[in-house]
Amino acid sequence: MGDKHLVRFEPVGIEIEADEEQTILRAAAEQGVMLMHGCKEGQCASCKSFILDGDDVEHDRYSTFALPDFEKEEGFTLLCRAHAYEDLTIELLNYDEEMIHSGLPIQQAVVEVVANERVTHDLRHLVVRLVEPETLKFFPGQYVDFGIPGTDETRSFSMANTSCRDGGLLEFVIKIYPGGLFSGFLDTEVAVGDRLDISGPFGVFTLRDAPDAPLVFVGGGAGMAPILALLRSMAERGIDRKATFYYGARAKRDLCFEEELRALEEKLPGFRYVPALSEAAADDGWTGETGLITDVVRRLEQNLRGADAYVCGPPPMVEAALELLPELGVAERRVFYDKFTTTGEGTTP
Repeated sequence: MGDKHLVRFEPVGIEIEADEEQTILRAAAEQGVMLMHGCKEGQCASCKSFILDGDDVEHDRYSTFALPDFEKEEGFTLLCRAHAYEDLTIELLNYDEEMIHSGLPIQQAVVEVVANERVTHDLRHLVVRLVEPETLKFFPGQYVDFGIPGTDETRSFSMANTSCRDGGLLEFVIKIYPGGLFSGFLDTEVAVGDRLDISGPFGVFTLRDAPDAPLVFVGGGAGMAPILALLRSMAERGIDRKATFYYGARAKRDLCFEEELRALEEKLPGFRYVPALSEAAADDGWTGETGLITDVVRRLEQNLRGADAYVCGPPPMVEAALELLPELGVAERRVFYDKFTTTGEGTTP
């Protein structure tokens, strides 16, 4: 490990020690400080912050779409790629006071594959069992990093289950990309009984405590996983908030977990599941909603003032939802999202 430096976050007044070999985001997570972040790959800008004091900062590779050169010169930084080489004071531009002190310890774990099954033509339901340690505490909606055997690479995937699952099982819904580094490995090599390395938990896509606020979930593709975790958690905890889950797919073959979601409508009196197909085939026999999922939300929701919104899925869908939801009355600070960014092969929440 390298030398350690003091990093102070304003306006929250929190201080951590960051090793030079760690990113500032990772150092904060290991010390129980949950900073806003998304991809951890320097692509989504969720962790963009401003350096108030100090300038000896080095960055791992990142996208200039997330941090343009002129912003970096002005003092902006991406905490998921930044390494401190002196004491720093950093202004957090995007933070959640409800979550910042609620971080759980990051653990390294070994898991054994229990199931690797298709739920659609390009989505896999991966179930693993914790081997060492046998338990992992996390909040529903969070994710872990999977190590890819034979490489130094990791890929991040959201749990679809809650911490209440028996037997130390973790569930994931993972999109298969042709030639993908992890998804290709999952598609062609991973078998029941194989062991994989994970670390986590990470992420702030968790249910906030606002019992009077209705909920709007907007998802697509593998964005099913964290939203399903939140809905399962609501059922387990008896949370009866009014909630609607809008899920967008291309065709009927792209829908999954339909039976469970309909059962949740029976279990949660205020819950409604609304799938929509953007490219419904003539032989689908589809009688439900059609069009892009954000267009469906716009059509069916006229006033979402006072609601909390959770959005997870492909970047174009997320971008469209982030523009739409405030127009419908959702306060911007009450829109929580995971934008899946590509890392050359697959999706990273």
